[in-house]
Amino acid sequence: MLVRFITGAVALFCLASNPAFAALKAGDKAPMFKARASMGGKEFTFSLAEALKKGPVVVYFYPQAFTSGCTVEAHEFAEAMAKFNALGASVIGISNDDIATLNKFSTSECRSKFPVAADKDQRIMTAYDSVMMGFLPYANRTSYVVTPDGRISYEYTSLDPSEHVKNTMAAVESWKAKHP
Repeated sequence: MLVRFITGAVALFCLASNPAFAALKAGDKAPMFKARASMGGKEFTFSLAEALKKGPVVVYFYPQAFTSGCTVEAHEFAEAMAKFNALGASVIGISNDDIATLNKFSTSECRSKFPVAADKDQRIMTAYDSVMMGFLPYANRTSYVVTPDGRISYEYTSLDPSEHVKNTMAAVESWKAKHP
């Protein structure tokens, strides 16, 4: 019985990390949201609609602050922020962590370079079909590029954090080349 449970959990984990698993695809309308967020330890209300007025937004979901993969991904996004900003793009990370945890994470791991938002009720991750299947309340590691017209131009899902920044950067560069 225990073996069957573990086998099932592993299967769900593998399915959740499959890049083809995210339901929102390029061309889909991105769900608009507002959320409590923190940048550099300072709380504010993040509005996707407002952020899109300035350019494309990378909306990335991650399972939990201060875990190894999420820390690696936050560091990589922080290191890439100057390039994203030069392209007119911004980044928002979203997890089910509480705002007190995100105040610390935004300063230490995000290096005060981009905001992270709290989605305690999983409303945003559900709208983006980014709930880790079988592991609620955690988000799956999914990255979207949302363009100023409110459409998704790119999506990528993988629990391995190593390709998210590179892939979203390429998607933003491609969009920017077509929208100088």
